[in-house]
Amino acid sequence: MTDDPEEGMLSWDESVFRNEHVFEIDYLPETFHHRTSQMESLKYALRPAVRGSRPLNVIARGPPGTGKTTAIQKLFTELRAETADVRAVRVNCQVNGTRYSVFSRLFEGIFDYEPPSSGISFKRLFEQVTDRLVDDEEVLVVALDDVNYLFYENEASDTLYSLLRAHEEHAGAKIGVICISSDLDLDVIEELDGRVQSVFRPEEVYFPKYDEGEIVDILQERVDRGFHDGVISPTVLDRVAELTAESNGDLRVGIDLLRRAGLNAEMRAAKEVSVDDVEEAYDKSKFVHLSRALRGLSDSEAALVAVIAEHSGEQAGEVYETFHEQTDLGYTRYSEIINKLDRLGIIDATYTDVDGRGRSRELTLNYDADAVLDRLET
Repeated sequence: MTDDPEEGMLSWDESVFRNEHVFEIDYLPETFHHRTSQMESLKYALRPAVRGSRPLNVIARGPPGTGKTTAIQKLFTELRAETADVRAVRVNCQVNGTRYSVFSRLFEGIFDYEPPSSGISFKRLFEQVTDRLVDDEEVLVVALDDVNYLFYENEASDTLYSLLRAHEEHAGAKIGVICISSDLDLDVIEELDGRVQSVFRPEEVYFPKYDEGEIVDILQERVDRGFHDGVISPTVLDRVAELTAESNGDLRVGIDLLRRAGLNAEMRAAKEVSVDDVEEAYDKSKFVHLSRALRGLSDSEAALVAVIAEHSGEQAGEVYETFHEQTDLGYTRYSEIINKLDRLGIIDATYTDVDGRGRSRELTLNYDADAVLDRLET
């Protein structure tokens, strides 16, 4: 045994990480655990595309952090390797929340460059996409990731109508759609216009929450690839998995937690991550879902969240007065933003009886106000 205080400490040029990118949001794992049946269902739906036919449409549903996006990314990678006659494009609807922006991303995926930022109508954009598909005899598979955001902006029916009825506008156009939703309260079919319901008829693929044992399996691979040997002990990994399970099984929490815990260990110049490093990191990692939701808000939406954070529990009319002073927006737009924030789970908008004034909505923040305000400022 040695009494050297430097033992177990990192030197200036050392790191606990073997590959820190393993813990980034865009990392695609080489192996995909505990989603075999979901992958088989998706492959079944898309198999006609490989044969040059229109694929089956799909709704992929499940809580946040349950592997839906990873499944689509891996499936699209396999599709591209299998055939050059299928174009597979994933659109992030949290960022692209209108029909026009969705088709702009499809244009980019097909032509490998962005369309003009202005001066081109939707009709022309649509024609260029379908013309290219027909001329090249290609099948287009579109994944609308976080499709719930299209519903929040009342853009879902128009977007899906254009995609699903493209063959009527341009004979020979073959397009299949995968709708990915993390909003379990959203009934995608029920919320669509009748004109879309009649042609959508999707296969449904459900992604359940991971249990604690499955979380350990998945995170162990990240540990093996991302950290040097001996940095994460089984005890530490079990605690990370336990906290992840408590966070509704959202795997993104566990991945972020591992990275932050590793950074905490490095801050101490330690060669091993401790349970205390994990506990400290969890104070930030537990807000991964909140941070992601806030990043997708417009300036006016973020402004309303900030107002509610400072006036949580007050009536909608009272909150509106402050919001209007800051943004000059009218009550109709204000009400639309409330509905969106409520559906995102950022706030709770509950109707209550107000003496002498009938019913009004009481707006309550679903997160710690300081945590929200801190993330709005970053």
